[in-house]
Amino acid sequence: MNGPVSRFYFSDRLRLHYVEWGREDKPTLLLVHGGRDHSRSWDWVAEELVRDFHILAPDLRGHGDSAWSPGGAYTLAEVVADLVQLLRQRAGRKVVVMGHSYGGAAALFLASFYPELVERLAVVEGTWPLQELREQKPLPERFRAWVEKVHELSARGPRKYQTLEEAEARMQAENSFLSAEQAHHLTVHGLHRNEDGTYSWKFDNYVRTAFPFRVSVDELTDLWAAVACPTLLVTGAKSWVQDPETNGAAALFKQGRTALIPDAGHWPHHDRLADFLAVVRPFLVG
Repeated sequence: MNGPVSRFYFSDRLRLHYVEWGREDKPTLLLVHGGRDHSRSWDWVAEELVRDFHILAPDLRGHGDSAWSPGGAYTLAEVVADLVQLLRQRAGRKVVVMGHSYGGAAALFLASFYPELVERLAVVEGTWPLQELREQKPLPERFRAWVEKVHELSARGPRKYQTLEEAEARMQAENSFLSAEQAHHLTVHGLHRNEDGTYSWKFDNYVRTAFPFRVSVDELTDLWAAVACPTLLVTGAKSWVQDPETNGAAALFKQGRTALIPDAGHWPHHDRLADFLAVVRPFLVG
């Protein structure tokens, strides 16, 4: 089996989906996608790494072909609990982990709280929580904003696209670095077709809510400083995420190193695949 093969597991009473690549006798690589994304976003990376790894790429709760959380709960705590469940069921040993954006933030929590599960860690554009926490508003404002967002989303249905091409254009607008082929692939796997023939994104709109109760800056930096495994922080040179070398994030990791991908935005594994793999593959293989 090379993959991707579609499989399901259960966590927190939710039926969650993942795709599996490669042979189980190879080291396991867990690929964790970002917010409003899906497991097939990793396909180009997985095709290149399947010779070296047995790959598990989950659809996070509320994304892809995984179930939506009934209460609209999509905090990092719940995502990490889902990842722990998957690894306990399918890995049974330490694994290599790579996460992008929201998935990168989750991967950092996983490595910090469950060091017995993570051999080494690559975080792609996943240090954004540090800059977000430094700039966040006081709790009363965050709480009221969260309530208003929840009420707004409860009254709003998923956006409908009349054609696949219309949705592809939206995908391309989200990331101008994408080729037409990439945009098509990501869109096809990111949509479902409605009964009226229109298309909607698979992700739950409630993933857009920012839960008001969060860790503090001090707690976050302590968590990152507790990551004991070798850690690679990858950033796109043209991304909105701050360079971890300049904002102090990189210095927190005991065995940390950084890589800046030139001419790449928030999705360096899409924007500059060859450059990305040249940096990431030697680190992941170890």
